[in-house]
Formats: sequence, structure tokens, C-alpha cells
Amino acid sequence: MTNLELLPQEETCPPAGPDTGTGGGPCLQLWPAREVPLGGVRAMSVLRTLPQRGLPTVGAWCFLDSFGPDRKAMSVLPHPHTGLQTVTWPLAGQIRHRDSVGSDVIVRPGELNIMTAGHGVSHSEFAVLPETADGGAGLPLQRGLQLWVALPDAERDRPPAFEQHRELPTVQGPGFTATVMVGTFGGASSPATMYTPIVGADISCGGAASFPLDPAFEHAVLVLDGGLTVDGQEIGPGPLGYLGAGREVLSVDALPETRFVLIGGEPLQEELLMWWNFVGRTHEEVAQARADWEAQAELSDTAAKSARFGLVRGHGPDAGREAGRIPAPPLPGVKLRPRTRS
Repeated sequence: MTNLELLPQEETCPPAGPDTGTGGGPCLQLWPAREVPLGGVRAMSVLRTLPQRGLPTVGAWCFLDSFGPDRKAMSVLPHPHTGLQTVTWPLAGQIRHRDSVGSDVIVRPGELNIMTAGHGVSHSEFAVLPETADGGAGLPLQRGLQLWVALPDAERDRPPAFEQHRELPTVQGPGFTATVMVGTFGGASSPATMYTPIVGADISCGGAASFPLDPAFEHAVLVLDGGLTVDGQEIGPGPLGYLGAGREVLSVDALPETRFVLIGGEPLQEELLMWWNFVGRTHEEVAQARADWEAQAELSDTAAKSARFGLVRGHGPDAGREAGRIPAPPLPGVKLRPRTRS
């Protein structure tokens, strides 16, 4: 998944720790989603809950957008990534993913795409449309989550890779069912390859329920449908509920047919610099990634295959609506100011 903002801002994500607002024990903070108009090729808006001013990361999770439900067809041309893993979790509709590693797959609800960008990768994403779609009511409903996980310093320049997992473990308990997207939850472990201690689970429940958590992790919940009561406070769809660290159990009281996503991980001890679709450590590093992507626009397909971001097959002058690429926005002309957690 990609960030299609026309004027993205650089985000400095400081390391987590007791003196930056994390690691001090359980809490409940509600961080409201903000609507981000993406414009351009996708012509839609998303609700973004990470990064936030004051809460840039939850574990190594550094980006969380929710899109839909709507009938605007996803149409994202080839674009680059560095230093992260993309986690694609569709809730409704189907998405075709192609990348410079050579992947060409359809991901459906309940299935997981993990793309490891490492030193550099490029990919495209298009909604799978019925042959009779007329551009209006005939378009299928689209809904889903796009998440990024920051790669730790030792892994962030690794070669790019892609995994699709069509069968994921589920956990059942009194009043709940959970699909383990990444990491380990409730004694079940996802097959997805991750590079930091992390967890992500899609949970459906109703009434009172309790879930075991790793107390070394910080956690957050995003309600998709219904509502939760945690620590006496109601959480509805929209805001990110940050739970802090140190919890061994999460006890909730849920409305009927509630569905939410739990994310968490060991508090990140590295400072990140995020801009557009790049996760790096310095302004110069991000600027170089941008320059490398723009330079590829002048290369032949043969030369692009061996360039930093590679070539996504199936895109070119004769590919109709799938022709072209997404150019990088201009870098902001100001130096960064570190942000702190609140």
C-alpha cells in the first residue's frame, strides 16, 4: 500500500522509552483519526491513525490507514518503498498486487500480503473489477487497512521480498474469535516473516472477553465495527486506542458483532524519519531515495530491472489505465525538528 499525499510532510519518530511517554505501564489514550485526501490517481480519502503527533509508533508499527467502505476503485500505479514492510489487510473487495520482485497476486479478505521493501522495491495495486463494471454502482465495495512496519537498522537494507498467506491461524475463546495476522496471539503464530517482536490480530467479539497480551509490548486497538469498553472508557470506530505497555490481559466489554484490530510490539528504540513512501534515518537518506526513484523514470525497461527500485511488469505505454508510474512529490524545503511523544 502507498501514501498518495500530494504534499507529504516529513515525520520524525523518536525512540520510545520511559521518558518519551511509553514503557510506564498501562493506560488508555484515544488518538482521533484524521482524514487525509489522497487525490491523484486514487481520488479518495483515508482515515489515518498512525503516525500521530505525540504517538508516532506502536512497537514497530509506524503507519495505519483505513479506507472505505466505498465503491471507488483502487488504482495505484508503480511507486517505491524503502526501510519498511507493507501489510495489506483487505476487509471487502479484491486487490491485485504486482511488484518488482516479480509477484503478481490477488489478495482477498482474510488473506495477508507482506512486502518487505528493504533497500528498495516498487509495486502497484489495482482493485479487481467485474467485467460488467460501468464505473458507477457496478463497482465492488472496497474496504481495508494498510499498515507499515519499520524495519530495524540491521535489516532495513536487506533485499526486497514478498509473501502472501492465504491461510492464517485463528484463536477462539469465550465470546471471541481472532485471526492472527502477524506475530503470536493467544498461543497461535502467524507464518508471516517479521523482523521485530510484534503482533497484529483481527478480533471479532461480543459481550465480555479477555485476551492475553505480552507485557513487554505496547499495544493499541482500532475498532472497525461495533464498540469496545476498556478501563471504563468507550471506544467506537475511528480513533486509535493506545493501551500503553505492561498489560498481561486486555479485558473488554464489546457491543454485539464488534470487530477490531489489535496491534503491538516491543517499544521501538530507534529514531525514524518517514517521508512519502520511505522510512529512513536521515534527511539525506530520504532525499537520495527520492532522487533514485526519479532517476529511474529516464531509464529503459532493461536498465530499470537492475536499478534500485526495479521494474513492475505489466505497466508501460500500452498498458491502458495501468500505464506509467507515480512521480515523487517535491521535498519540503525546511530542516526537520524532532517530535516527542506525549
